Amino acid sequence: MKRYVFNVKTDDIDERVDTYISRQVNEISRTYVQKLIREKRLFLTNPEDDDEITLKQSYRLKKGDSLVLEVPNAILPPIKAENIPLDILYEDEHILVVNKPKGMVVHPAPGNWNKTLVNALLYHCRDNLSGINGVLRPGIVHRLDRDTTGVIIVCKNDFAHQEIAKQFAERTLEKNYLALLHGRLHNIAGYVNCYVGRNLKNRKKMAVYEVPHYYARLATTDYKVIQCYKKHTLIKCTPVTGRTHQIRVVMEYLKQPIVGDTVYSKIKDKYSEYGQFLHASSITFTHPTGEVMTIEAPLPDYFENVLKELR
Repeated sequence: MKRYVFNVKTDDIDERVDTYISRQVNEISRTYVQKLIREKRLFLTNPEDDDEITLKQSYRLKKGDSLVLEVPNAILPPIKAENIPLDILYEDEHILVVNKPKGMVVHPAPGNWNKTLVNALLYHCRDNLSGINGVLRPGIVHRLDRDTTGVIIVCKNDFAHQEIAKQFAERTLEKNYLALLHGRLHNIAGYVNCYVGRNLKNRKKMAVYEVPHYYARLATTDYKVIQCYKKHTLIKCTPVTGRTHQIRVVMEYLKQPIVGDTVYSKIKDKYSEYGQFLHASSITFTHPTGEVMTIEAPLPDYFENVLKELR
């Protein structure tokens, strides 16, 4: 069982407790918080005498409140190996680099226990995957959104995982993306510094904040225009940080959303039906053996075909 402790700040006074907790812990939805409260797993503690009082979900926070939430360990279904074809860009005894297709989820989660990249990896690699990230994410050191295509590194052993994860943490590797945007960008290049955090009105989305918030983290994105078309722009993006949905939400913030992005774009045209036009085109990193490598992933056919039509 995991226990979360929350100390209420002045800015949080009078907020509903279920809303507050779901905002504090991204991986816990408000619906699940309410379920835990009904099961009497949320307590208001008194530091003076260690008394614990169970709360209702409608409780409004007060100054000085100290909360404890108990979250039981999840009962995980067995993750099955599935014979799903992989577009392998590179493979050796340490790592595997895959060109992920559109529509594939990286690792199993509620609602997506099958047909994920992990299911395919378990079949292809058998037991040769790092175990640092647990049974749901064997070998997984970074992710791409379901509808983002392109290059993703998988680690076959814990040594490789530690080496690659360190480069992500220290931002010493470089990931490049190609994105097709609605509209024409006026600047040929740009550098966006902002704060990205969970959207307070819709937890499935992220949002851009121009000033620091305790629930938003610094997000830095470089971009360069590759080609301007009549009503679209092709750009190369290099995110310095790795926030959830970073490129997608930043492009929405710039009012140039990515074509086919069903979450962050309200614009529909004839190309939107093909899906999301965001592709992780290359990654440059230091292999666990010390060699600097650049792996490139070719554009998916639908992306390449639309670019030919736009030209």
